[in-house]
Amino acid sequence: LDRVKLKKILTNAKINPPKDEINSAPQPQVGPVPRMGRKPVENELQKGAGEVAELAGEMLLSGGKRLRPLLAIIAYEVAGGKDIDEIMNLALSFEFIHTATLVHDDINDAAKQRRGITTLHERAGQAKAIIAGDWLFVHGFGLGGLYTKAIIDLVTDCCANIAISEFMQLDHVLNLSTSPEDYLQIVRGKTAGPFAAGCEAAAIVAGSSQEDAEALGRFGMELGIAFQLMDDILDLQGDERMGKPRGADVIEGKMTLPLIHALTLLHGDKRKKLSNILQQFTDKNWDELMGLLETSDSLGYSQLLVRTHLERATLELQRFPDSLSKSLLMRIVEHVHQRHM
Repeated sequence: LDRVKLKKILTNAKINPPKDEINSAPQPQVGPVPRMGRKPVENELQKGAGEVAELAGEMLLSGGKRLRPLLAIIAYEVAGGKDIDEIMNLALSFEFIHTATLVHDDINDAAKQRRGITTLHERAGQAKAIIAGDWLFVHGFGLGGLYTKAIIDLVTDCCANIAISEFMQLDHVLNLSTSPEDYLQIVRGKTAGPFAAGCEAAAIVAGSSQEDAEALGRFGMELGIAFQLMDDILDLQGDERMGKPRGADVIEGKMTLPLIHALTLLHGDKRKKLSNILQQFTDKNWDELMGLLETSDSLGYSQLLVRTHLERATLELQRFPDSLSKSLLMRIVEHVHQRHM
C-alpha cells in the first residue's frame, strides 16, 4: 500500500500507525473500506432494492473499527500481494457477513443499542431486521464467490461455524457448568474463526505458499481469541467504547471466561453466592460480583490469557520478512492488548 491509502485504512480503523514509518501521510476523512462498502449498496439501490438495501447499508456504514477487512488487506500485503484492488472484494465480503451477524445477534439479545445507535430491529421491527441481515449475508457470500474454490470453501466453513457456535452459545446461557473448553469452542467459531479465515484467504489471494497462508490463519485465530477475551474483560469493567451498557453479557446470561474461571475456583458459600448473582443479576449486584471476581483473580487470569494468545499470534509472524505491513499487524496486536487501558 502507498502511504496515502495506508493512512486512510488506519484512520478509519481508529488504530494509530507507526509514526516513524508513515508520519508524512495526510489525514483523510474517509477510508477505503466504507467507501468501497457503499458501492454495492448503491448499485442495489439503483436496481430497485429499496428499503432492505437502505437498512442494511445503514448498518454496514454505521461505524466500528472494521478490523476484519483491515486484517484481510494487511495480511494480503504481508503474504506478498501487490494490488489492493485484488483483495478489496474479499475484505468487504467478511465485513458484510460480520455485519449480518451483528444484526441477528442484536435480535437474539434483544439489544436496544449498538455503538450508541438504536439497533435495527428497534427502528424497523424484527421482521425487517432479519431480512436485512439475510440481505447482508447474501451479498457477503456473493463477494466471496468471486474468488477461487479454496476461498469459497474458507468463507463457507467460516459462516457454518458461526452458526454452530451461536447455537452452542444459546445452549450455554446461564449454564454454570460451562467449561473453558466449551467457551473456547464457541469463541473459535464465532469470533476468532472469521479473523483466521480472512487472514488465510487473503494470503491465498496473494499467491502465498500453503504454509504461509496457514500461518496467517493461525495468527488470525490467536488474535481473535485475545480480542474476545478482552471484550469479556471490558464488559465487566465497563467501557463506553464498547457501544453497549456495562455487563450486557452478564445480563444476557452469557458465560464468559472470567465468570467460568470464578465458578471453577470459588467453593462453598462464595460459589453459591456467585451462582445466585448470575442467575438473578441486577445492577445492585455489581459490587458483590466484582468482589468475587477479585477473590478468584478471574480478571487477572483473563488478562494473562490475552497476553498468551497475543504472544502466539506474534510468533506466527516471525516467518515473514520485516515490512511496513508486518509492522502494522504487530500494531494491531498491540492495539488489542491496550484496549482495556
